[in-house]
Amino acid sequence: MPAFDLPLAELERYQGTNPRPDDFDAYWDAALAELNGHDPQVELVPNGTINHPTVECFDLWFTGLGGARIYAKYVRPIAKAGPRPAVLRFHGYSHHSADWMAAVGYASAGIAIAAMDCRGQGGRSEDVGGVRGMTLRGSIVRGLDDPDATKLLLRAVYLDTALLAKIVMGLEEVDANRVGTMGGSQGGGLALACAGLVPGIKRVSSMFPFLCDYQRVWEMDLAKDAYEEIRYFLRSFDPRHERVEALFTKLGYVDVQHLAPRVRAEVQMFTGLMDQICPPSSQFAAYNKLGGSKSMKLYPDFAHEVYPDQDDLRFTFLQGL
Repeated sequence: MPAFDLPLAELERYQGTNPRPDDFDAYWDAALAELNGHDPQVELVPNGTINHPTVECFDLWFTGLGGARIYAKYVRPIAKAGPRPAVLRFHGYSHHSADWMAAVGYASAGIAIAAMDCRGQGGRSEDVGGVRGMTLRGSIVRGLDDPDATKLLLRAVYLDTALLAKIVMGLEEVDANRVGTMGGSQGGGLALACAGLVPGIKRVSSMFPFLCDYQRVWEMDLAKDAYEEIRYFLRSFDPRHERVEALFTKLGYVDVQHLAPRVRAEVQMFTGLMDQICPPSSQFAAYNKLGGSKSMKLYPDFAHEVYPDQDDLRFTFLQGL
C-alpha cells in the first residue's frame, strides 16, 4: 500500500505532537461560562428560495461572542410528529454552507438541519476583528500574536458552533437528546469541536478533520494549502524560530485533538491514508483520544477528496439519532 505518513499500526497508537496548554480545561470551562451568560438574539426568518412539499426553510441569525452576527441555513420537516432529531452541518475552510437542496434529503427524512457559515469566511457571517495580525485566510493564526489567548479567532468559531447547538436544541420541534454534527475538513474538525464543548451531542460524522495537531503538520512540511498560514506566520513573525514552542502551545488551545477527550458522542470518522492536506496522523491524533464509541472508515488509496459511499454511510449513521 502506498504511504507517506506513519504505518497504519503506528497511526493507531499515535497520540499527537502539538503541545496541550496546562490550563486547557480551565480555558474552555471559562469560555463556556461566558457563553452561558450570553444573549444570542436569535432571529428565524422564512426563506422562499426553494418551494418544496415536505420541508420549510429559514434564515437563522444569532449573535456570537464579540457581537458578530452569525448566519445559518435551517431546514425542517413540515410534518409535525413530535420532537425531531437535528443535525448541525459545518463547511470546509474558507467556504460557506451548501445550497438549500443539500439539506432537503435529511429534512425529508424527518431530521431538521442547520448549516452554519463560519465567521469571516465565504458565507454571510461576519468577523468583527479586533486583534493584531494578518487577515489573509488566517483563521488559524488570527490572534496568535495577541497576549490574550482568548482573542484566538478559532475560539470564537468553536463557541459559535456550541451556541448554534444550544439554539437548535432549544427549538420546540427538536429533541435536544437527539442532535448530531457533521462536516468535512474544517467542517469535520468543527463537528468534533462542537461535540467536545456540548456534551449533549449524540452522534458525530467527521470526514478528514482539519484543525488537528498543527505542529505535526508543520513538521511534515505540509503547512501549505489549508495550513499554509502557519508557514506565513512563522516566516513573517518568528523567522528564527525563537518562539516556536510558545506559539504551538498557544495553538494547542484550539487544537481539536485536545478537545477530543471531552467528546461524549458516538463518532464516525472518514480518513484517507493519502491525504496530504490533513495528513492521517493529524486525524488519528484526535481519533485516538476519543473515549466513547467510535469507528473509522479508512480509504487507503484516497486523499482529501470525495470518498465512495461517504454520503450514504453518513446518512445511515445519522438516521440513528
